[in-house]
Amino acid sequence: MGGKLSPFWKTPDQKEREGKLILPRQLDAEGEIANYASINDSATSCAPCAGIARRSCVNCPTCQGTGRIPREQEKQLVALIPYGDQRLKPRRTKLYVCVAVTICLLTTSLSIFFLFPRSVTVLPAGLNASSVGFNATTTSICLNMTNMLNITNNNFYLVTVVQLDIEVLHQSLVVGKTTMKTLLNMSPLQSSQIYYTVASRILDDNTYNICTWTKVKVHNVLLHIQGTLTCTYLCHSEQLAFEDYQYVDCRGNATLPHPLYHRVP
Repeated sequence: MGGKLSPFWKTPDQKEREGKLILPRQLDAEGEIANYASINDSATSCAPCAGIARRSCVNCPTCQGTGRIPREQEKQLVALIPYGDQRLKPRRTKLYVCVAVTICLLTTSLSIFFLFPRSVTVLPAGLNASSVGFNATTTSICLNMTNMLNITNNNFYLVTVVQLDIEVLHQSLVVGKTTMKTLLNMSPLQSSQIYYTVASRILDDNTYNICTWTKVKVHNVLLHIQGTLTCTYLCHSEQLAFEDYQYVDCRGNATLPHPLYHRVP
């Protein structure tokens, strides 16, 4: 028969020759892949395209197809992470954020509650003792008074009292003045007392006659006491003003100390 042979039909010799040509190419591709997949301690691998799909790939611009980068560039290069990577979507993110916000709000609220400045109450507690002296030559009255002062710390931190300034007035005239340097540490929510003594001299003829006149049974002198208490807390200094009116018996030579009593503010 004189028919033509199919172009896809090959003789056994032709198949053997083609097999010898293809086999070395496959071995070369496998060796190249193994070299790119190996990881060395001194470099970082970068696997390029290999095999049949190598024709549609390009070399890595970083390693230039070698699969390795210099060690000095290891901390300079940035690895790209896919958008859908699980590391970009950590679990319980909302829970962690809520817990952190709650802790911050709670800490802030407690700090404001305990550190918010509250008033330091200063309340005059009255006369504790007094002594009276007369000078007939100058018609003057020498009056020494010891008064009490109640101080209450309404804060949740330490308050220190450093100074006390007192003025005694009689008929709008200053008859006595004193300044007392003190160091009183008051614990949180604590009350304390301060005793102070003021020496006054009254130069008034009418007051002298009232105090020395034996026909008068009541010998009281009205004194106006003004004071300023200086205290410090949280690196801050504050001055607290107070005032009080006292009737002092100027006939007797002395007034004995009496127990502390609280006045209604």
